[in-house]
Amino acid sequence: MTTNVTADVTRNVTADDDKNDLRIYVQDARDALVWKLDGLSEYDLRRPLTPTGTNLLGLVKHVTGAEALYLGETFGRPFPEPTPLWFIGTDEPNGDLWARADESTEEILGRYRRVWAHSDATVEALPLDAIGELPFGDRPKQTLHRVLVHLIAETHRHAGHADLVRELIDGAVGQRSDGANMAPGEPSWWQTHHDRVEQAARRAGGLA
Repeated sequence: MTTNVTADVTRNVTADDDKNDLRIYVQDARDALVWKLDGLSEYDLRRPLTPTGTNLLGLVKHVTGAEALYLGETFGRPFPEPTPLWFIGTDEPNGDLWARADESTEEILGRYRRVWAHSDATVEALPLDAIGELPFGDRPKQTLHRVLVHLIAETHRHAGHADLVRELIDGAVGQRSDGANMAPGEPSWWQTHHDRVEQAARRAGGLA
């Protein structure tokens, strides 16, 4: 006789378990984004690496504003410090996606960490079915559960942007600083891999 383990586990999951899972994934996304700034010069933290200006500190500023909105104002718990929220008309377009010369790295990272502490307090205080109201969109009323899922996707998306920007700056890769989630390989191995991918692309595109 076999036992349906999945069904048994699912049946025993509580709302607290669900909330804890969401917290873990939110924090994992935050940590992945923040480590991409470790050990870089002020110039490298700020310089644009794409035609649209993507840069590391700007990504942190953007996520700070988004999180302050989604887990603060949306649930009647506004973050007490000013944050750039251009998408609801309170700042210049893209104003949260780059760092001015007079904005220090410590200021930007410190605000992000204070925002996530504020967000964590919101998550702690409210049930997952609590209803918040966004100041935009065609479905402004959202549950805390849905907002947390959105924030996980949002933060991991921008952590992925940071992955590419950091690799372009100094070659550092991986979800965490130890690079443990990357395939093992010395620089020569990666160059061979890169060349192999390039050759396949050229053949597929009729260029070789």
